[in-house]
Amino acid sequence: MKKLLINKIGFISTIGFAVVTAFTIASCVASQKVASKSGAQLWAENCQHCHNTPAPGSFSGDQWETIGMHMQTRALITESERNKIVEFLQAAR
Repeated sequence: MKKLLINKIGFISTIGFAVVTAFTIASCVASQKVASKSGAQLWAENCQHCHNTPAPGSFSGDQWETIGMHMQTRALITESERNKIVEFLQAAR
């Protein structure tokens, strides 16, 4: 009986490890896809997805920095994504 229980625990642990590994690999692939996107792509996918965004010239570079910081938490984007978007908007002015 003890041996059967140990085998079940070992099997469950192996399945759990496989699931965690699969999610980790999928997450890394998704992260790499996001990392390769330009600021313009990220802006279109994250900002314009929820609302009409103003023209890049509507705000100063400093104002885009502030807006980017505010929207990062609302849009659940990473700091790297925010930086790419803000850099795009500042350059497009």
